Amino acid sequence: MRKSLKILCPIFIVAIAALACTWPYIRMEFAGSAHYTEQDKREYNFYTPDILKKMPRISCRYDFDFANITGPATHVYAIKFYDTADTHIINNYLASAGYKQQNECDAESVCWRGSDPLEIIYVGVLRGEKTVIVQVVYNFT
Repeated sequence: MRKSLKILCPIFIVAIAALACTWPYIRMEFAGSAHYTEQDKREYNFYTPDILKKMPRISCRYDFDFANITGPATHVYAIKFYDTADTHIINNYLASAGYKQQNECDAESVCWRGSDPLEIIYVGVLRGEKTVIVQVVYNFT
């Protein structure tokens, strides 16, 4: 009995430590939404797609959002730039990255498509505010 306790105790401690280290990532994997900044390194690296990581920062004040809409069917990643309404730099960046502007968007925003058929990028200005929002939407349905 004493020998099995000596073996099981370290295994139990290692299992608890592994769970403690991975728990934040498990929570993020199953999260329905998140709001974070670039200084929140764990969330920024986990949620933010490369296109948003490389996007020019057109304002000093910006933050990020993630939403898992209707279960795993749609993921929406967004960056909001405050105190600006100019989308010219973002549109030029998307065009230089190989995205093509589409005509099927609503009147509120401009949409872009690249080589990934699941991905669409919306660029718009919130009404009544000087806030530019860029949304990267992955539709898995």
